[in-house]
Amino acid sequence: MKPLAQLDARGVQAVLLDIDDTLSTEGKLTAQAYGALERLRRAGLRVVPVTGRPAGWCDHIARMWPVDAVVGENGAFYFFHDGARLHKRFHHDAGARAEKRARLQAIAERILAAVPGSALASDQAYRETDLAIDYCEDVAPLPMEAAQRIAELMREAGLTAKVSSIHVNGWFGEYDKLGMTRRLFAERFALELGAANQAVVFIGDSPNDAPMFEFFRNSVGVANVRRFENVLAARPKYVTLASAGAGFAELVSHLLAGRS
Repeated sequence: MKPLAQLDARGVQAVLLDIDDTLSTEGKLTAQAYGALERLRRAGLRVVPVTGRPAGWCDHIARMWPVDAVVGENGAFYFFHDGARLHKRFHHDAGARAEKRARLQAIAERILAAVPGSALASDQAYRETDLAIDYCEDVAPLPMEAAQRIAELMREAGLTAKVSSIHVNGWFGEYDKLGMTRRLFAERFALELGAANQAVVFIGDSPNDAPMFEFFRNSVGVANVRRFENVLAARPKYVTLASAGAGFAELVSHLLAGRS
């Protein structure tokens, strides 16, 4: 991973960002990080959070934050607000989502029994598509081996599973953060991200960001990404000096200085 100072900011038109431990710091959205979002928008860049957080949170984010859209539940959907109303685009239709949610309950019970100390994520009630098992947000932190065991049990049950910095998420289907982000940019912005790769920066911190780290030539990890360095399927190309929200603000300052 190269120092952030080596990233060429010329021509960057969009910033994609993870939320937990990338934009947030110890579970809080700081004034510094939120202000960095606003600075990006004022500078005319597109801003899109790409997160594992639930539909309920993403409804609020799309309506209230200075962003152009949000991709949620690890690629299950994107939401955007056009100034008049909220628009929602899901990978699966409402009937399929309801059927899959019913199947996830029994899987959750088996996992919680098999991994002592884990719990349903506190935001599970606001999810449309996936199962989130908490291993270090609102429970006493479990070792990475426990998170990997949760992911293994999800895969044995037929789920796609990804480890974030706080949860292990599982869902029925092959979609991920990258697939829905590409769909959003094609449908909403008429932009094919393969061709426009150099004009986009992604910043994240954990294993569920690996598809984004691999795809984008300008992928960045906040400094705390090193926590997962040995389990990342793909590493970011660049890394910030600061961690979490301060690392995100560091990226924004670098991008805006490079553009000017």
